Amino acid sequence: MLTITLGPITLSTAHVLLMFSLLLATFAGWYIGRRNAVNPEKQLFRLLLVALLGARLAFVGVYLEHYREQPWQTLDIRDGGFIAWPGVLAALLLGAWQAWRTPAIRTSLAGALAVGVFSWGLGSLALYGFEQGTRLPELSLRDSNGKTVALQDYVGKPLVVNLWATWCPPCRREMPVLAEAQRNHPELTILFVNQGEGQGEVNRYLQAEALGLANVLLDSGGRLGQHVGSMALPSTLFYDAEGRQLGSHLGELSRASLARALEVLQEDQ
Repeated sequence: MLTITLGPITLSTAHVLLMFSLLLATFAGWYIGRRNAVNPEKQLFRLLLVALLGARLAFVGVYLEHYREQPWQTLDIRDGGFIAWPGVLAALLLGAWQAWRTPAIRTSLAGALAVGVFSWGLGSLALYGFEQGTRLPELSLRDSNGKTVALQDYVGKPLVVNLWATWCPPCRREMPVLAEAQRNHPELTILFVNQGEGQGEVNRYLQAEALGLANVLLDSGGRLGQHVGSMALPSTLFYDAEGRQLGSHLGELSRASLARALEVLQEDQ
């Protein structure tokens, strides 16, 4: 399940897990420090910001070459480009320093950090395990010429499945990135599965943009998005040659975030 819908709002499962872990940590800090009227809430939010900054800087450092042409994109965190462990380490080191400087919050801050990191880590492992147990759905769709195509026909090579629509601005922005990857990686297949639109509308868009995309499929009923649990676009899923899901990405892909996902995909081969 990639997303969780709360009324009119659709959130990434990973983001919900992070917010839930912060809530648990905040409650734990308040509960532990309540007798001494100590609440490390301010420190926890500061540590979260440091963790996010550290994770982003680590990602940018590793994939800096992909930002050289458009360096301002390093500030656009919507691509989901984070490496978690440097951020967690930075937050823990700052937390230890804060506890050393302010003995009054030492116990409550340590307890809050332990609860927050443990719940986030356990939840992340559970989501990872769930994802690894997911297979490529057995669905039949239509190609851009109206011919019926089964998703299982693509098993045998690493597979990237991109869910998109012509009305979706981030979908349109990431299309050139995916088209470039399609040209540069003949060892894998990239499927562009349109959600909810008709053949004529999709073909007119593709002709106007002249991206030269192969493997465009039409899912007029949005069945694939419902099957994989994604109620938001764009969504991208990564499968190995046997049809086992290895990862997913909700939101716009940058060259850097796509490069990281493809590395994971290729390491499994």
